Amino acid sequence: MIGFGQLPTCNLRLKTVTLTALIIDDEPLARQELLYLLQSVDGVEVLAQGSNGIEAVELVRAHKPDVLFLDVQMPGLDGFAVLKKLIDKKMRLPQVVFATAFDQYAVRAFEVNAVDYLLKPFDRKRVLKTIEKVRARIAAKAGLEISASDAPTTDARLEELLRLVETRTQPVRTHTGKVIVRAQGRLLLVDQREICFVSIEGGAISVVTRGVEGQSNCRTLEELMDQLDTDAFWRAHRSYIVNIQHIREVVPWFKSSYQLRMDDPKKTEIPVSRTQTKRLRELFNL
Repeated sequence: MIGFGQLPTCNLRLKTVTLTALIIDDEPLARQELLYLLQSVDGVEVLAQGSNGIEAVELVRAHKPDVLFLDVQMPGLDGFAVLKKLIDKKMRLPQVVFATAFDQYAVRAFEVNAVDYLLKPFDRKRVLKTIEKVRARIAAKAGLEISASDAPTTDARLEELLRLVETRTQPVRTHTGKVIVRAQGRLLLVDQREICFVSIEGGAISVVTRGVEGQSNCRTLEELMDQLDTDAFWRAHRSYIVNIQHIREVVPWFKSSYQLRMDDPKKTEIPVSRTQTKRLRELFNL
């Protein structure tokens, strides 16, 4: 019985709402790794997994998840094409988290457009931070009581992202097709086509051709990559950019990894990072 002036007690603690998620990645090991990390996070339920873009569209339609973990580079329908399909079909979009080894320009585009990203290989702290950001966005959206007619504001941000990425993925060429290399106290203009590979160590960027070895004035590999033809040059490792035309041999390495033997005088061997192994297979149909 409740007496005068008394109030019934009630539990006012807020219960963490379970986030529903989909994982789309054509690499089984990447899916397993991300699934393992998400299963270790309280309040996250992975509803299903897919291995390609077509499955992604169908799974989003069927499950209507809160968050979609989407690989960028997939054969056929890649991650950006999946988003375009969802937008074209006027489907309500989940929160999107890209799983990617993409260059830093694209990563900045994701941040500007309020779309999160996870760099491979995955890191548990980064996954936890991403989940917090997703929860915050969903809570903010609910607080604003956005109606169905307001949904295109999210679509507009994603469409802008697609435009940025499409612009970025066009071949980037300088007017001269040359880069400056410091060698033996001289500043040489080197034709891009002559460059075998570029490496960075201790903050110094080395440029190697068959006849010249010197240093670039660029501060980062990303800065130098912006001057190079993206049809010819590939970031095979975080410390190396290679000219595809100067790869002499693909050398199988241990644990299903590879090295590239270049055609410079030293026949330099360059490691291929785990995240770029798929790109190597695509380039040479391995």
